[in-house]
Amino acid sequence: MRDDLEGLTSGEARSRLAAEGYNELPRAGHRSLPRIAFEIVREPMFGLLIGSGIIYLLLGDRVEALMLLVFASISVIIAIVQESRSERVLEALRDLTSPRALVIRDGERQRIPGREVVRGDIIVLGEGDRVPADARLMAATDVQADESLLTGESAPVRKVVAGDDVRAARPGGDDLPFVFSGTLVVRGQGLARVQATGPRSEIGQIGQALEAIDSAPPRLTQETRRLVRVFAIFGLAACALTVLLYGLWRGSWLEALLAGIALGMSMLPEEFPLVLTVFTVMGAWRISRARVLTRRAAAIETLGAATVLCTDKTGTLTENRMSIICLVAGDEMLRLEPGRESMLPDRFRRLVDWGQLASAPDPFDPMERAFHALAAQAGSSEGDAEDKQELVHRYGLRPDLLAVTQVWKVSGTDDCKVAAKGAPEAIAALCRLDQEALGALARDVDRMAAEGMRVLAVAEARFRGAKWPASPKGFAFTCLGLVGLADPLRPSVLEAVKECRSAGIRVIMITGDYPATALAIANKAGFAADTVVTGDDLEAMSDAELNRRVASVSVFARTMPAQKLRIVRALKATGAVVAMTGDGVNDAPSLKAADIGIAMGGRGTDVAREAAALVLLDDDFGSFVKTVRLGRRIYDNLRKAMGYILAVHVPIAGLALLPLLTGRPIIFSPIHIAFLEMIIDPVCSLVFEAEKEETDIMSRPPRAATSRLFSSGLVLWSLLQGVLAFAAVAALYLLALRRGMPAGDVRALTFVSLVLANLGLVLVNRSFDSSVRGALRWDNRALWWVSAVAGVLLGTALAWAPARDLFRFGPLHADDLAVAFGTAIGLVVVLEILKRSWRGWLTA
Repeated sequence: MRDDLEGLTSGEARSRLAAEGYNELPRAGHRSLPRIAFEIVREPMFGLLIGSGIIYLLLGDRVEALMLLVFASISVIIAIVQESRSERVLEALRDLTSPRALVIRDGERQRIPGREVVRGDIIVLGEGDRVPADARLMAATDVQADESLLTGESAPVRKVVAGDDVRAARPGGDDLPFVFSGTLVVRGQGLARVQATGPRSEIGQIGQALEAIDSAPPRLTQETRRLVRVFAIFGLAACALTVLLYGLWRGSWLEALLAGIALGMSMLPEEFPLVLTVFTVMGAWRISRARVLTRRAAAIETLGAATVLCTDKTGTLTENRMSIICLVAGDEMLRLEPGRESMLPDRFRRLVDWGQLASAPDPFDPMERAFHALAAQAGSSEGDAEDKQELVHRYGLRPDLLAVTQVWKVSGTDDCKVAAKGAPEAIAALCRLDQEALGALARDVDRMAAEGMRVLAVAEARFRGAKWPASPKGFAFTCLGLVGLADPLRPSVLEAVKECRSAGIRVIMITGDYPATALAIANKAGFAADTVVTGDDLEAMSDAELNRRVASVSVFARTMPAQKLRIVRALKATGAVVAMTGDGVNDAPSLKAADIGIAMGGRGTDVAREAAALVLLDDDFGSFVKTVRLGRRIYDNLRKAMGYILAVHVPIAGLALLPLLTGRPIIFSPIHIAFLEMIIDPVCSLVFEAEKEETDIMSRPPRAATSRLFSSGLVLWSLLQGVLAFAAVAALYLLALRRGMPAGDVRALTFVSLVLANLGLVLVNRSFDSSVRGALRWDNRALWWVSAVAGVLLGTALAWAPARDLFRFGPLHADDLAVAFGTAIGLVVVLEILKRSWRGWLTA
């Protein structure tokens, strides 16, 4: 045995590391900076931007060419920075499942990086250690491990040393000799020999399986690509037709070429990719401020359509820390309230003190931490005991006696305090309770368990001497009472669940905990649940029956993570858009299968995070609800921006084409279109992205999963806006020509009117609600900046002679400007009145 504990030699470890590789989880989806840049640049939308800039550069229009190239470069840089930032955050999160390890090599204990652990290493495990690899216990003293990352079960499981005839090494269940990579030792210490590392471990095998799962391209990206292609084809065709007709009708092919370029530029959809990029990047940034990391851009689009949220209990709805909420001593029950712990009566304070004495002095077990926390807040019933006693002996949990007993020697005497805590039936056996006392104890336990509490009993004994009994049964114990523990509900959950319900989103709890506990937490959280379906019930159901039950059941308990996948598929089969939370490796396939997979950043595994679309960095349910609100706002504002783009291109294209059809002087050349694009691009991206949410954003039902970004209602409304804006500005143009105004004056009046009409369309599209007062509000800082810059540039073009010559403008008088402003204001008023009949179409 002595040689067996010497461990590997350094040479053997190096050889195995070279042969089998590092002890790391699969890194599917990891992207380097060059790969991120390549994926972004190869997108057709960015290719169209860059290609358009190069074409205009070859045609000699350097201003527009440089503008397009600058827009493309800025968009690419922003996207690269955001994607790289996400990757850096995930790299930091990966460290949670790549701990350092204490191993025995060359006969000595050495602390090494977890990635360097190899098969055959002997690892030393203690309380608080994260297991670095799958291993078999060689020696163990009261070892318990939290395997929730692999099994979903929140309670720790006992570990023992066993012979070779034990069943296969699989996580879950008590009294097995195996420990698994990524799990946490919450009690005891031991030695274990590594059996599997990296991709060969239990956690790694599931990670490898995920590499074969491909996600479809985001629907929003596909729709935008189609729009870009349609606009590009239509714009190029119109450009070619304009050049041909102008050259044939007027005979000036150079002017025909300039007119064609201007018309093509007016219809080129370069704003679409810019808007999509800015909204995606800024949306991910806004969501990150709610402590949520966006891993898949498609999640931002899908958030507004989510109809069901499947959430676990521990750490998401609750705080993932045990607290003592109820004490029973004799026939009295005391329910604890936050901030009132210091007012404990003596008999209850005594119960807490002896419970602390039965706990480890420096505990990792969450229930033992709760005893220490309450004892520290309530004080001691017997003075400052810490300086007067020391722990001299300990009896650990055994399968036949589920209780922990600790012996404390009082300083300066031979007297000892013996404290025990554990399952009520085990403490009852130690105290040798009669039938009447057993019945009363059982009634109290049932009442507390029905409220979702974990119930422990506490007992005390006195002993004199140093010859300890072989078993705790050798002490004369007295039962002090019962302690009820629970994982408290997060403060944000009640309001978050209420908000989900008002937004038409069902919340379903799927937990590995006991049905009574799950039901109690669900009702505290506002689920209004009265039935629970357990994992065993699920196994007995057919797919058809499960599809029927998921429509009404809100709580699933004692479920294994593998059963989550079946629940998600059943919900999707009923037409639901499903968001699902998960933290374990076994949750990863379900996270992939859900429409929105949500991984836990604090307690989750990197495999689950890689599979998810969103990562909750604080594991808080309330954070996801904030994200739904933001997702709806982002999608609303994106539709407003896209509708504005479509609307504003109608008058620009119309005014570029009108002189050709009427034989009038040309209004726009490429420089005018370039100026307009300087307004349009920042307006449709920055201004609309910064717009506040609609007042009913969380009181209306989720949008249909099949809804399109450009719905028929939005397209018709945008075209109506564009036609009315074109009609108003074209009427001014034709009226000015009829009055005999010089061509330069007409061009200046028409251009100023178009810019102001453009601003009017911005005001109209800021909200789906119809309100002239609301449209004219100026609470958007980005709108202030864009308007100020546009005003300065327009003023410069009108007042500064070199700029006026470049734009071929004539002088404008105060009455001309008044007419232009009046036209824009009238346009806003008319459109706001018409909007009332369109609102239902716009929010559909």
